[in-house]
Amino acid sequence: MQPNEIADILDRPLSRELLSRDLTRLAYVAEDGTPRAIPIAFTWNGTRIVMCTSKNAPKLSALRRNPAVALTIDTEVHPPKILLIRGRAELEVVDGIPDEYLQMNGTYQMTDEQRVEWEAEVRSLYDGMVRIAVTPTWAKLIDFDTTLPSAVEELVRQRAERRQA
Repeated sequence: MQPNEIADILDRPLSRELLSRDLTRLAYVAEDGTPRAIPIAFTWNGTRIVMCTSKNAPKLSALRRNPAVALTIDTEVHPPKILLIRGRAELEVVDGIPDEYLQMNGTYQMTDEQRVEWEAEVRSLYDGMVRIAVTPTWAKLIDFDTTLPSAVEELVRQRAERRQA
């Protein structure tokens, strides 16, 4: 997939809406060779998905070994709106709390007082974190109106061909 095709998909209004959500599902291959898919907070900086985790998170050694990842950002309504992204995870150890971590948790429903308490707790717990950045190398937006999963697109095409025959 070409960078301009990816940019076109990610710049669509629905994609921008999905990229402003709190959680993505990060899929990667664990060190034992089995797949993992975990929910993780993220932020979109306009070019990369950024996630942060503790320096001792088990996923880090797996991502160092195999940085290929897939991300799913979706809604909880029917039909779902789904943004699928693939890329490679780049890891950066950061002293203190990365700004992105505080931003990505900014849309959770917290009172101002709860936010102050949460930030104090985070700062007391972590002496540093790892920033996981993924530059999209592939993207697909599925809205079940103008775009469908590829298997469903194939079935729709086959049905149309049968009806014409």
